[in-house]
Formats: sequence, structure tokens, C-alpha cells
Amino acid sequence: QVQLVESGGGLVQAGGSLRLSCQASGSILTIDDMGWFRQAPGKQRELVATISSGGSPNFAETVKGRFTISRDNAKNTVTLQMNSLKPEDTAVYYCKAILARPGLRGLFQYWGQGTPVTVSS
Repeated sequence: QVQLVESGGGLVQAGGSLRLSCQASGSILTIDDMGWFRQAPGKQRELVATISSGGSPNFAETVKGRFTISRDNAKNTVTLQMNSLKPEDTAVYYCKAILARPGLRGLFQYWGQGTPVTVSS
């Protein structure tokens, strides 16, 4: 069993900052990519940022220059630092991890339960 637990969402005014954290736990051999996606009401889930096991980041154009992503491989955690937040960043943010499990072949994708972020104007 694998669990991804997110924390750090909340309400913030436009221009403010929030930090989201996600920790993966359970039956994990290695973790490949980790990242964050978001889903606003009435919209499809979209990429926010991902980071490889080697630390290479990838960002959506809409958050470049405002968000940073980092990970701690020893703790199986990924952190999204969100600065200069805008009302259009309002969404439920989901953590995702692609990982290998002991005794199983291939890679598996897991999602967190989501944490809401609301940016007021």
C-alpha cells in the first residue's frame, strides 16, 4: 500500500505565498517523478510542476517564475513553493508520484487526496 499525504493549502490574498508539501509512504522501492497538478471548478486537471528523481524541474507556463518545486529523496517528499499568487491559481492541488514497488515490475502512479488553495482578489 502507498499513500501520498498533502499539506499546506489554504486561503491567501493575491500576491501572497503558500507552500504545499507531499510525503509518500508505504511499500516503495524508488520514486521516479513527483509533482503537482491542480483542478479548478469546472476545469480539467492540469500540470503545475514536476521534478525528476535527479532534481530536474518542469513547470507550466502559467506558473513559471512564481512557483518553485523541490524534493527530498531521503524523506520521499516534494514541496511546491507558490509566490505571487493570483486568483486564477485557485484550485484543488494534487500531488502525484510515479514509483516502483518491491517485488512488482514496472512503475505505478499514485495521487494524493488533494488540498484546496483559494486566492482572493
